This record gives sequence, structure tokens and C-alpha cells, in this order.
Amino acid sequence: MKREEICLHLTEKIKALKINENTLSELLPDIRLLYGTQPGTRTPVMYLPGIVFLFSGHKIGYINERVFRYDTNEYLLLTVPLPFECETFATPEVPLAGLRVNVDILQLQELLMDIGEDELFRPDIAASGINSAVLSEEILCAAERLLDVMERPLDARILGKQIIREILYHVLTGPRGGALLALVSRQTHFSLISRVLKRIESQYTENLSVDQLAAEANMSVSAFHHNFKSVTSTSPLQYLKSYRLHKARMLMVHDGMKASAAAIRVGYESPSQFSREFKRYFGLTPGEDVARIRTMQGM
Repeated sequence: MKREEICLHLTEKIKALKINENTLSELLPDIRLLYGTQPGTRTPVMYLPGIVFLFSGHKIGYINERVFRYDTNEYLLLTVPLPFECETFATPEVPLAGLRVNVDILQLQELLMDIGEDELFRPDIAASGINSAVLSEEILCAAERLLDVMERPLDARILGKQIIREILYHVLTGPRGGALLALVSRQTHFSLISRVLKRIESQYTENLSVDQLAAEANMSVSAFHHNFKSVTSTSPLQYLKSYRLHKARMLMVHDGMKASAAAIRVGYESPSQFSREFKRYFGLTPGEDVARIRTMQGM
């Protein structure tokens, strides 16, 4: 079967499986199915760490001066929570269809222990938290088998994790394997910045300063700025602001919170300042943005 035919077959499988996605997420919590027929204009998003494989349609990401595309030929690998802008290309004839795989650190560590000191495994350590790489035939084959077992709950529960492990192995030994390796490496610049990002994730409502964050990474302020930007493609303060705005957006959309309450919850002292920064970042007022998202989600 040709690659185009395989991707078409996988797209149809994903469309059918989406009906039972809630049940499947209990069996395989690290897998999320992606399917949509509507295009999405360029808009700020916050993606959590994971690997995104697309078998139909494509997306284009923008982060400062960087532009990257992920589609049926290249997958996206994110190793830190990262705010960027994303544009989705999908139609009823060519839908967006794919898989998102969350990286289980314990499973990754076990995989690296099994690989051991093999001389054939020498990936370059990655500095960036966002990478793309060629979607190989091995990954495509494993994805097809994963979708096959997801059609049967018992197979999904027993065999699914092993196939996810296989996919991780192919990513780890592929051209961007160093980015996955950096997730579990200690005392590299990447791991030190990752530690800072975890602190932001848990304490984003507090008044965090660049000096505090640099001390967390055990770096001078200038070295911290340089290494932070190499990983996230943005500055520490801009990252913190983006993270707060995305968290507030989630509180308003999913919890029904008012903009003023969401502003205070995420660490803003002034709701009016929050509304100004929200509109500058998302291009809409909080109320307009929430209404747009709920319309898109059929809420």
C-alpha cells in the first residue's frame, strides 16, 4: 500500500474512533485523537509537551521569527509547554486527522535503560523545546497498528502501551532524538530551563522575577536569558505573561469564570490591565474570544 493510501486509511480510522474517544482515553491516557474539517486562522495556542503526527491536513506554527510546518511528511515534537501561534488547514474533503502522544517520562527512562550504552545510539542533545522531523515509514506502520488495536478495548489496554513504546523508540533514534533525551538528562542547559518552566507552571500566580528564575537555574541573568530563549524562543517575562493569559482563557472557557475573576486567579492585580493584554495577545476581548471558542466547540 502506498503512503498516501495508508494516510487515507488512518484518517478514516481516526474519524470512526473519535466517537468512542472518552472510553479510549481511559484505556490509553497518553493518546489523543485529532480530527477536524474546519480551518483555523492563525491564533495563539499553548501546547503541552508531546508528539503530534498528522495523516491528513496540516498546521503551520509561528514563534517569533521561526515558522514550522507539520503534516503527513513531518511530525511535531514539543518537549516543554510552549506558547506560539498556530494556523490549521483542513476541509471536509481533506480533514485534519492525526495522533497526539504524551511522553511518559518513566516509559522513556525505561526505554533508555534498555538501550544502554549501545554505540549506535548517539543523538545530539537538542537546545530547542520545539522540533520537527520526518515521519518515517516505521512510525507510520506503528501508528497504523496502534489505531488497529484501539478498535478493540482489550487489545488497546494490553497492547497499546507497547506500541506507544515502539513509537517513542523510533522518535528517540530518529533525527530529533536528542530532544527526547534532553527530557531526562540532568544538568544540561535544557534540563535547567525545564526546571524553571516547571516552577512557572506551579507558581505562575506569584510575582516571579527574572532574578528568582535565574537563581532557580543556577545561572547568571544574562546566561539565563540566552538559554531560556534558545529553549522557548521567547523571553522569561513574555513566557510568564503568555502562560497566565492561556490559563485565564481556560478558566473562562471551561469553568465559566468571568474575566475579572480569571484575571485575579492567574496573578493580575488589575482586571483592566488583563483585558488590555488579553486583547493585544489574542486579538479579541476576553468575552469575544470565549464566545468564539464555544461556538467552534459547539458548546
